[in-house]
Amino acid sequence: MKLWLAPLEGISDCAFRTLCYNYGADLTFTEMIRVDGLVKKNKSTLALLDLKNDTPTGVQLLAVKPEILKKFVQNFSSYNINPVCFNLNLGCPSPDVIVQGGGAALVKRTKRVEELVNILKKLEYPVSVKIRLGMNNVEKEHKVYLNLLNEVDADAFIIHARHARQKSSEPADWSVFQACLDTGKHIVPNGDISAIEDILYFKKLGIKEVMIGRAVVRNPSIFQLLKSGKLDSIDIVRKKYLSLMEKYHSSPKFVKNVLSYLGKDVHSKKWLM
Repeated sequence: MKLWLAPLEGISDCAFRTLCYNYGADLTFTEMIRVDGLVKKNKSTLALLDLKNDTPTGVQLLAVKPEILKKFVQNFSSYNINPVCFNLNLGCPSPDVIVQGGGAALVKRTKRVEELVNILKKLEYPVSVKIRLGMNNVEKEHKVYLNLLNEVDADAFIIHARHARQKSSEPADWSVFQACLDTGKHIVPNGDISAIEDILYFKKLGIKEVMIGRAVVRNPSIFQLLKSGKLDSIDIVRKKYLSLMEKYHSSPKFVKNVLSYLGKDVHSKKWLM
């Protein structure tokens, strides 16, 4: 089973991604990056493209308007990065993103998503989408996520098994994954995965990769635990992170967030995955 690090806002910088890779993550992702900010050459947005080493990293993008994404593709060489893949965010529950038609608001807009995926594929990198089960329980019950899987030709679908109105303290609904697999698409589960038993459950379904978020923030050595049964202490993890933080010049915001969440089982609204 391959283990992926989720895109975590204010946490997933180069140092944190490298720490997770060193602990056994097979693929990591940047936090959600707004395409319009990249196109406008916003310094703080460009800083999130911090692919500074050979840690396998995918870039997660928030895109709504095809014309803006086309400009990103046209300007791609100017960003001087070579990611493993791209991911489109269709899961962010933030009201500021939703009101602009982005994040989870895109799950039911299959034609728009297909257009965005096809634009990004022109860069000749694998393109996945990360979705929730809809904007709310009504969309979940109408299975809008299955419509998306059937109608969009992405390389993979990372499915956070909650709808956008749910809090992370509410349990993820793993019962949806069998129907998702029945579409024949490449499915990567996300949500509440933190134990070896969870990995065994998904292996029985024939799943080959899972994405982990909140459990990683609590202790990044979770990847090591799930692969070899060993979990490092928070003190050891902190020392390793501080060394990487200095090496890759992490911003104070990221350092504060990572250190404040280590060892704690918290449910943050900031991790707009």
